[in-house]
Amino acid sequence: MPRIALFLPSCVLFLCALCLCTLPARAATYTMLRIEGSEAGRAPYGVALLELAFAKAGVCHSLALSEPGMKQARAVHELAQGTGKLDIMITMSSPERETALLGVPVPLTKGLLGWRIALVRKERLHQFAEVRSAAQLQGFVAGMGHDWPDTAVLRASGLPVHLSSTYTGMFRMLEAGRIDYFPRAVKEIQAEHGRYPALAVEPHLVLRYPADAYFFVNRRNTRLAAELRKGLEAAIADGSFDRLFYSYFAPQIAAAGLERRRIIDLPNPAQAPSLPLERPELWFSLGELRRPVFVAAARGRVQPPVAAAPCSAVKQAGR
Repeated sequence: MPRIALFLPSCVLFLCALCLCTLPARAATYTMLRIEGSEAGRAPYGVALLELAFAKAGVCHSLALSEPGMKQARAVHELAQGTGKLDIMITMSSPERETALLGVPVPLTKGLLGWRIALVRKERLHQFAEVRSAAQLQGFVAGMGHDWPDTAVLRASGLPVHLSSTYTGMFRMLEAGRIDYFPRAVKEIQAEHGRYPALAVEPHLVLRYPADAYFFVNRRNTRLAAELRKGLEAAIADGSFDRLFYSYFAPQIAAAGLERRRIIDLPNPAQAPSLPLERPELWFSLGELRRPVFVAAARGRVQPPVAAAPCSAVKQAGR
């Protein structure tokens, strides 16, 4: 009889624990660093990917966007200090950022941020036509943001870099001839060229280096990081990550003509220690151009995956 009396409470405790484990995570509202712009009226890719990750993780969080105009350096500081102004940001990973913040080590653009095509002035196009190495690029000055990890990549290969504190300032510097080229990510350059038609997309070269952006959170917010990791890994496993990515960017990738370009590989001394280079399924390669999902998306025939529940509506202002 005493054994039964002891056994029953143990069963009850076990069942209670089991029920608690199966309860959904408590919903929260998180503030994300504002991503400017959208694609054809859609939410910015980073917002869509965050919502997909939440849905795949089985959590029902809502999302608010930070105040407009917050620069990366300030965002890193606010997030690291836990001021309450920011909970999530997307930024290129680096050793310094991985020390200050907690990154979710899944490349959000399949490494495409490390594939760079140059915007140049039209009258300078001919000067780039014969470039085949980083050494030959040393005679040209690139433009970069003052707080971008890419700056260290270019400088490590001996490439001169002129820094700007503003994004739009780099286009003005290029137009004024203060820099010779502005290396832009493959997924960005077509839209930017549309806004600055006096410039030209250099047609022969692509710089490539191992780098990409992660979701970053405060180092103490391990629960949010775990939810993001769980959701992203589930989306990778079922193919919805690739469908979302290519539904946004396959046309731009196809228009870049990467298979016809000379690839100049650059080492990345600012490479994040967690960068998962051993997982080829997470990285874009030229072989992707032949995948059915890419071909279909490039022709506009792939619809982005829909979140399981519309529970992460985006607010257009901070908390």
